[in-house]
Amino acid sequence: MRPARSRRSHASGGPPLTYVRLGERPLRRLPQLFAGLALYGLSLAVMVRAALGINPWSVLYEGLERHTSLSFGTLSGLVGALVLLLWIPLRQRPTFGTVANIVVLAFSADLGLWLLPADLGLPGRIALLVGGIPLNGLAVAVYVGARCGPGPRDGLMTGASALTGRSLRLVRTLIEVTVLAVGWLLGGGVGVGTVAYALTVGTVTQFCLPLCAYRTPAERTTAPTG
Repeated sequence: MRPARSRRSHASGGPPLTYVRLGERPLRRLPQLFAGLALYGLSLAVMVRAALGINPWSVLYEGLERHTSLSFGTLSGLVGALVLLLWIPLRQRPTFGTVANIVVLAFSADLGLWLLPADLGLPGRIALLVGGIPLNGLAVAVYVGARCGPGPRDGLMTGASALTGRSLRLVRTLIEVTVLAVGWLLGGGVGVGTVAYALTVGTVTQFCLPLCAYRTPAERTTAPTG
């Protein structure tokens, strides 16, 4: 099953984002995939250290971290692996990009948290938040643009949307509100950064995607010229 979001993006004039087999130009696409995932994990660490509110899934990881001895990155990987179990009834199939998403995000998020100081003043925390959100949006565009397959959370959203016939926007909202509520109840950090992330990261990603999306030779041939 191909991600529903990808089909709609291309149909509406956006860059093509459907899965492309791994054997096509791997030396061009794999470095982009790994760079995007590493940047994404680093951006999560930046927003955690800002301590002004983080995205819904990070709220969940942070909440779980308060009740276990596991690190933030390890929990992101474990949750990602558990989410894959929900793919089974949705008839979604993991790809290389799906597995890379779990592993690289876990390591890069923990590395970022290890490198960044935890006790910054308010000006420093604001700077981290202001820089972390656009970095996150860019990272999404970079790794999604490699077209190596969706991450566990993206696949859950697209699969649920295809199965239920509901819009991707509605399904994504319901899932992220649920994740945010559970994470908040567990003690994860919710704040102005959570709202800022929700309002701006999509715009950043949408702006960056045309610059980052890999196009097959056929797509480059048929692409409209300005």
